[in-house]
Amino acid sequence: MNGFRLPGWLQKIGARGNALAAPILIILLLAMMILPLPAFALDLFFSFNIAMSVIVLLTALYTVKPLDFMAFPAVLLVTTMLRLSLNVASTRVVLTEGHTGGAAAGKVIEAFGHFLIGGNYTVGLVVFIILTIINFTVVTKGAGRIAEVGARFALDAMPGKQMAIDADLNAGLIGEQDAKRRRSEVSMEAEFYGAMDGASKYVRGDAVAGILVTVINVVGGLIVGMVQHDMAFGDAIKNYTLLAIGDGLVAQIPSLIISIAAGMVVSRVASDKDVGSQVVGQLFAKPEVMYITGGIIGGMGLIPGMPNLVFLLLGSTLFGGGYLLEKRRKNMPPEELQGGAGGAGPAGTPGGGGAAATTPAEQEEASWQDVMPVDTLGLEVGYRLIPLVDKTQNGELLKRIKGIRKKFAQEVGFLAPPVHIRDNLELKPSAYRITLKGVEVGSGEAMNGQYLAINPGMASGTLPGLVTTDPAFGLPAVWIDAALKDDAQSMGYTVVDAGTVIATHLNHLITTHASELLGRMEVQALLDHLAKDAPKLVEDLVPKIVSLSTLQKVLQNLLQEGVHIRDMRTIIETLSEHAGSTQDPNDLTALVRVALGRAIVQQLFPGTNELSVMTLDNRLERLLVQALNAGGDGTGIEPGLADTIVQQAANAAQQQEAMGLTPVLLVPGPLRTLLSRFLRRALPQLKVLSHSEIPESKTIRVTSLVGAA
Repeated sequence: MNGFRLPGWLQKIGARGNALAAPILIILLLAMMILPLPAFALDLFFSFNIAMSVIVLLTALYTVKPLDFMAFPAVLLVTTMLRLSLNVASTRVVLTEGHTGGAAAGKVIEAFGHFLIGGNYTVGLVVFIILTIINFTVVTKGAGRIAEVGARFALDAMPGKQMAIDADLNAGLIGEQDAKRRRSEVSMEAEFYGAMDGASKYVRGDAVAGILVTVINVVGGLIVGMVQHDMAFGDAIKNYTLLAIGDGLVAQIPSLIISIAAGMVVSRVASDKDVGSQVVGQLFAKPEVMYITGGIIGGMGLIPGMPNLVFLLLGSTLFGGGYLLEKRRKNMPPEELQGGAGGAGPAGTPGGGGAAATTPAEQEEASWQDVMPVDTLGLEVGYRLIPLVDKTQNGELLKRIKGIRKKFAQEVGFLAPPVHIRDNLELKPSAYRITLKGVEVGSGEAMNGQYLAINPGMASGTLPGLVTTDPAFGLPAVWIDAALKDDAQSMGYTVVDAGTVIATHLNHLITTHASELLGRMEVQALLDHLAKDAPKLVEDLVPKIVSLSTLQKVLQNLLQEGVHIRDMRTIIETLSEHAGSTQDPNDLTALVRVALGRAIVQQLFPGTNELSVMTLDNRLERLLVQALNAGGDGTGIEPGLADTIVQQAANAAQQQEAMGLTPVLLVPGPLRTLLSRFLRRALPQLKVLSHSEIPESKTIRVTSLVGAA
């Protein structure tokens, strides 16, 4: 059976009614202050005010977390204005019709003036003052203080919460939608406590206004009754005081209820249970507490002169409750005992309420949830560097990292994994470290608020500050104050801020370890991207001709030697052409390098047709060819000859760099892979090219010979 469904036009009317409810209510409140209301209307609005306060209190009690009642600050304002409007409207009626009797301002005020305080205006005045004091000095003041502290702590905790959300997002633990929702909740929580701090002032002001309105009603009633209606002093004070006290009580009691609701909302600790369940589950959870309390109350009942029956009855009840609790705990299954006897937290968390809730975490069974994935790229910062990576504080480093990944993708040819950023209290306050697959590959210190003046080798003079080295390239540098920035630049220093230092170091390490960042997932994503424009080209290669792992190895070989893989079309076409004759990744890499020769040379010698290179002496070249033929991979090179090659290649590379040239060693094709792998560790800046990789349009100029001496 289908449920009842309202017609579309009724649903539209209902939706518009919800949108118009607040403006209509505000207009009615203003009208009540201006227009005279009959006694029946006053009864209706006073009853509505009491009902509204009870609804607000029950809603607050059944709220699980403060944001579930996010409209509470606005509700406080509206209910306060409702009470003040009723005070104004009732004051008008009391002063104009009060001489006719207690029912002049409606039955509700008459009931509060007669039945609740017995018609005694002295008692009513005392009760009214006590209620006002309780509301003003205890409930409202406490709720306002809690809201103020809560707002302060919520604002202070925002950066850490935002970083935790970003870390979970970067780690892939949550999606973009979940991250957006959690960021919104963090922001709304701070706004909620701030609004509650301000809204609590409404209730305090309402309490003061209630006292003043009551005093004015009494004094004004006496004047009106005695002067305008010729009433005796006794009759006037009785009539108008009872009406004024009844009016004050009928407004002050809902105000007290609303204040209690505000205190409930801001004083509760976030949990998955409402306030009632928390209080009952934690206050009456341990039988030991019930036994001891029952014994104390029962002992007081044995003292002569005490109300023995009451104390003994209450003590017996507590003993009985403790016995039932203990019996219930014995019958509970172990998994429920871990969560406590109706406590606040989930299983195994503190605050569960039962003795078994303190089960140590090490006794829990291990699960696959304990296996945490390793971040491919990670950046850990000390606490002084948190503002650089905090989105709420407009952390510039976040924008720089996005720019680094975008530039890397445009230049190198694939998208690097996200950088997972987190704070690490074990680091020095201004320190940072960069990790690759969980292993540190770089570290340094960056002084937030200062500038790093780097000496590129041509700077003149010295600067006061902390002497250090550039963490990316090892150049001499010094940390200086912002006031010395212009002086440092005029002296020839390269001046960068702390965020740029970390970003440059990160960019250098990402480029250096590009081959390790290219995993199977990245290769597959690269193929999927290329398949959008050339689907047949990709389909014919992988996995029909070349496996995904072989393609990955070829691309990694290229990246290890600093060759960009942007021209994937040429790479795939070359592999498709030659993979039928060989499947060796090193041979395929050499063939791909030849096809990419123009791009490789352009990358090393931009904007010139003359290539200034180093080359091998003929005798050394013959020895290396013999060693290659003997050992297959070059392991037949004698140690003494290997040291000589490294030393002479290093000297020649230094001469090249001194002349402002890129150190490039030009060798025959069969020797290129051998020498590149051999020299890479000792001379990472040296690039090794083969003759077949040089385009015919380029002119070669040999600047030095390696092995000539």
